[in-house]
Amino acid sequence: MSIFDFLSGQFIDVIHWTDDTRDTMVWRFERHGHEIKYGAKLTVREGQTAVFIHEGQLADVFTPGLYMLETNNMPIMTTLQHWSHGFQSPFKSEIYFVSTNRFTDLKWGTKNPIMLRDADFGPTRIRAYGTYTVKVNDAGKFMTEIVGTDGEFTTDEVTSQIRNIIVQEFSRVIGSSGIPVLDMAGNTGDLGRIMAEAISGTIAQYGLELPELYIENISLPPAVEEALDKRTSMGVIGDLNKYTQFQTAEALQAAATSPGSGASEGMGLGMGMAMATQMANAMNQGGQQQQAPAQGGGAAVPPPPPVEHVWHLAENGQTTGPFSKADLGRMASAGQLKRETYVWTAGQDGWKKAEDVAELAQLFTVMPPPPPPGV
Repeated sequence: MSIFDFLSGQFIDVIHWTDDTRDTMVWRFERHGHEIKYGAKLTVREGQTAVFIHEGQLADVFTPGLYMLETNNMPIMTTLQHWSHGFQSPFKSEIYFVSTNRFTDLKWGTKNPIMLRDADFGPTRIRAYGTYTVKVNDAGKFMTEIVGTDGEFTTDEVTSQIRNIIVQEFSRVIGSSGIPVLDMAGNTGDLGRIMAEAISGTIAQYGLELPELYIENISLPPAVEEALDKRTSMGVIGDLNKYTQFQTAEALQAAATSPGSGASEGMGLGMGMAMATQMANAMNQGGQQQQAPAQGGGAAVPPPPPVEHVWHLAENGQTTGPFSKADLGRMASAGQLKRETYVWTAGQDGWKKAEDVAELAQLFTVMPPPPPPGV
């Protein structure tokens, strides 16, 4: 065995990458002089892809597995070096490991408000933010288009570009969707899917894909939100007049519980005057048709009319009525009501003869009494 064969067997390279970070997308395997020995072992784990760059050109791409770096395992490299009969000497290449896992919980948001025309609010501005997931689906294209010779490429170096693309597509999708702002919260899922599909075509040119995109919030300017909150509060309150009366009563009660406070006394006095004014207005509106204009000083209100009694009659074990006093006067004239007829009205203590009731006795004064017997 020659000394060269002995050294070749003793210094076999083991090329692999283990990553404990959550944001490294590309890592370059460092070797002094970039010399890789013939027959080296290359380990590509799940969620990784190994890319060989030889003299600035993309040479080979290795998917997950264990490889012996020999002629039959590197057809492109063999073609580039014209190694038709194999090789034994070290070769100079750069090996980049590309993570093909999903990078989740990446943030996006609108730096400036987006102008749109809304059916409810008219021309308005909105802001939005959310999260997305990105993944490398073409390691070779990602290396040539984005990474270049960067020895350690993280998500921070590409997310800003992706955010710009997301915001651009969000503005376009929202502007053309025609969905009212108040209904956007119920359509964030559909909007996210539409945006992801629109963005995928653009970032596919970089060897990337966007498996997920979420819209967490769509908000209006603070002034519009404040006005909307007031409108919602009015809808919850309902009858504004009743609510004002309730608030007045609450304020009066609060003032009464702290009589020593000058502020509470002033507030209670003001609320009391307001409540008195409301009550006076209500009384004026309700009784303005009953009041007569004053003749020389004040308004005269007539007293209520007297209550007219009605009467019931009892004859031969039966009751009839009720009859008014005018009815009884006519009955007395016709002889249907006699002095000894029993009568009753509300508030009277039992049945009494008509002649014994002062109010009815006068009905018989215009009539002569019955003749004495034997005349």
